[in-house]
Amino acid sequence: MIALPRQRPKPIPAVHPLPEYLATGQRATWYAEMKHALQVPWMGVVTMAFAHYPTFFGELWRGLKPLSESAAFVDTCRVLRTEVEQRAAGLAPQKLSATLVRHGYAPRELDALRDVNTVFSHGNPPYLLIATLARHLLELGDLAGKASAEPFKGRHAPDVSVPPVLMEAHHADAPTQAIYADIKATLNLPFVNTDYRAFARWPSYFALAWNDLRDIVGTPAHEAICQACHDQAAERVAALPNPGGLSATALRQAAETDAPIDEVMEVCRLFQWLLPGLMTNVAYFRHQLESR
Repeated sequence: MIALPRQRPKPIPAVHPLPEYLATGQRATWYAEMKHALQVPWMGVVTMAFAHYPTFFGELWRGLKPLSESAAFVDTCRVLRTEVEQRAAGLAPQKLSATLVRHGYAPRELDALRDVNTVFSHGNPPYLLIATLARHLLELGDLAGKASAEPFKGRHAPDVSVPPVLMEAHHADAPTQAIYADIKATLNLPFVNTDYRAFARWPSYFALAWNDLRDIVGTPAHEAICQACHDQAAERVAALPNPGGLSATALRQAAETDAPIDEVMEVCRLFQWLLPGLMTNVAYFRHQLESR
């Protein structure tokens, strides 16, 4: 039995992500350290939302940094990604490559789409682990893993360089804005995750991709993948090592310095609930772009 249930907050709490371009001082340093440790080119909305609570975020990152650089953490991310991608293939995504070629997409554009997907496919699992770890510490208590961890040596990020170009809603045309509204309504979220805004850089592609996915979201088959991803993340986080000495008591005290503890816990629950779905949807998009 999984001790940490998949729990969508009701109502959805207000979130206040601190964008990278507005981060200064210590929080800008934490952002740079986190991107370097996770080997990702962007800060996830989850960690930008956590940064709204600087004492909480600082204590979490202090203990998380050596864990995020460990072989155990990297291996767990790989397992989560592999499982979701294998399961998402069973949802029978529509193959879009030939359609996109007929629309005029050149091979290099298809490669660019696949590269962007690869970056998010690699980067979302660590963000899910971070959200799960925060929930575990706040709700269940200390980790049971050993205090030492073997560092990961080398590069685990994909060998592509694609700083995401985001199509923000205020730049988007009316059809893309309508898709954003549909995403928020379908996923029951007050914001559009970075991944979708990066894919919308190619509006004609994104319309095809989302229209194929939207009727799958929320079905029993889709939910089963999300639940399995959640369960695996919760189970594996409970056994991760703790080389940074993360403490449930210290993290709760840090959170209470910034806001009522229930507020911070609800924000953690929101992201820990939505990230398995985001991973599943990105995996679905990935299969859509397969050449066969």
